[in-house]
Formats: sequence, C-alpha cells, structure tokens
Amino acid sequence: MGELRRIWTKRAHRGPMDERSTATLIARRGIVGNADQGGKRQVTIVDEARWNELMEQLGADADPRERRANLLVRGIDLMDTRGRLLRIGPAALRIVGETRPCERMDEVWPGLQEALRHRWGGGVFAEVIEGGDIAVGDLVRLE
Repeated sequence: MGELRRIWTKRAHRGPMDERSTATLIARRGIVGNADQGGKRQVTIVDEARWNELMEQLGADADPRERRANLLVRGIDLMDTRGRLLRIGPAALRIVGETRPCERMDEVWPGLQEALRHRWGGGVFAEVIEGGDIAVGDLVRLE
C-alpha cells in the first residue's frame, strides 16, 4: 500500500503547476481543470522515493513539482508497471506507459533529463478507468 502525497494540475500547456489538496478524476478524460484531457496521457504520476533518489544522486534539491507530473505517490514502485491498474482512493487508473523526460528537465537541474531516463525515473502516464474524488493522504495500491 502506498499514499498519495501531492496533487498538481496545470491550467495551460507549459503553464505553471498548481498544487491542490483534492482533485476530481473523470473516466476517459483525466483531472478536472487540468490542461491535458482525453487521449492516453490523462494523468502523470511520479514516485517520491525515486525522485528523492535522483535528487541525492545529482546533488540537487528540486521540488518534485518541477517534474511536472500530476500526482506524487509514496510506497509504490512504478517501474515496469505498464498495463497495471493503480487505485487511488475511489478512482482506478490503467498505467499506459513510462513518461519520458523532455529537455525542460535540464532547465530544472543540469543532467536531470538523462537521470530520469533510467529505471522509469520520469514516472508513468495513465488513463482514468473509474473516476472519483481523490485527496492527498488517500491510499494507493497496484493491482
């Protein structure tokens, strides 16, 4: 079992990441109020332990918000989870694949883009299968 640690949405593509304590997930759409809607990349998720490991490796202190993912989870290893179901509170998300880091990550910290490419460090992207209201502190589990 894991825990949902943080939630972010962005109002526009390349826009700032707004931190929230709750969010509503809509099946086949994504997060209400987030710029990315529909398609296969409805929600992006990063593992807190993996982020912290990379920060230590790089000698960096960047906030995980800078990864530009929607959700930060603790206690769930996201590596090689393609096709798995991830439950967050009442919602269910199908992990579609690994999120590949873009060149913007090197703007956060030199070498971060390359570091995120290993062992699914960039996290995953998912489709919402069952919607619902989620909140920081919700239980997270892989099925």
